Amino acid sequence: MTTKSKKELDVPKSSASIDQTKQILITGAGGALAQHVISILKREYRIVAVDFRRRVELGEDIPSYKVDFNKRGFEDIFRTYEFDGVLHLGRMGLHEANRTRRYNMNVLGTQKLFNLCLKYNVHQVLVLSTHHVYGADAYNPALLDETFPLKASELTQDLVDSVELENLSTIYKWKHPDLHITILRPCNIVGPGVRNTISMLLSQKYAPILFGFSPLMQFIHVEDMAEAIATAFSQNRPGIYNVAPDDWVSYQDALVECGCNRLPILSIPPSLPKFVAKFMNTRSFPEYLVNYFKYPVIIDGSLFRESFKWKPGRSLEEIFSYYREVK
Repeated sequence: MTTKSKKELDVPKSSASIDQTKQILITGAGGALAQHVISILKREYRIVAVDFRRRVELGEDIPSYKVDFNKRGFEDIFRTYEFDGVLHLGRMGLHEANRTRRYNMNVLGTQKLFNLCLKYNVHQVLVLSTHHVYGADAYNPALLDETFPLKASELTQDLVDSVELENLSTIYKWKHPDLHITILRPCNIVGPGVRNTISMLLSQKYAPILFGFSPLMQFIHVEDMAEAIATAFSQNRPGIYNVAPDDWVSYQDALVECGCNRLPILSIPPSLPKFVAKFMNTRSFPEYLVNYFKYPVIIDGSLFRESFKWKPGRSLEEIFSYYREVK
């Protein structure tokens, strides 16, 4: 988004005709998850959408902007619209930039967002994190609850920005309770339109496996995750929550159910899988996530399910059938 003053921002006239009383900002509007969230919440809220990648067309009633969180144009949006809440779903992916740029966007950009929320009296913020922050380690307990330490940055430098983003969110949560910050740590989000690592793996005809390893994994359909986010925002119960179903499946079984052919890779010596992943140079099997294909990271989502009276509506079979059909 080019830098504009308050008067220069293009505000759709049709947005004034919406009856909803509260206005919210949703970041990451270019992603499949955010678009599902928007389709749910637009029934109750007036929405402004932003994304750092591109301007997303979402209809005449939803203003949309391409914006860098660290540029002045981001504040112009806060100055123009009086936001009651923010859903921070936008994050620069591990495959989209180097570590420095990711840190600037994900961590410093999030800090800028929090400071703007304080400056413009926003009283509710929801932050989307990830289960990757726990780290994949052989000594992880069977179920990880929300009190378990975030060890990902100790195991790989490529996840430092993910851990720092959440640490920053936690600091603002306790330092500024008026922001009513809710942090969600979902398991693997999959389904139509999702372009993360695991979704791309399940979409392929051939997928790598590590000899001797088939960790348990959890999957949540993108539409179920959107409903979880909308529910958490509407009920506004600040806190940190894992979001996951109460079932899981081994990685290799998931590949079989999705119709993937398994490509074995030697897992010893430990450096070999990372070398192969680096040599393959593919987004679907990145070097920094190799440990997640060795050790389970199973999160306990009971606190979220009980607190918000929520449960996923789509089974593993429904999830896997989609990937079988797209091959």
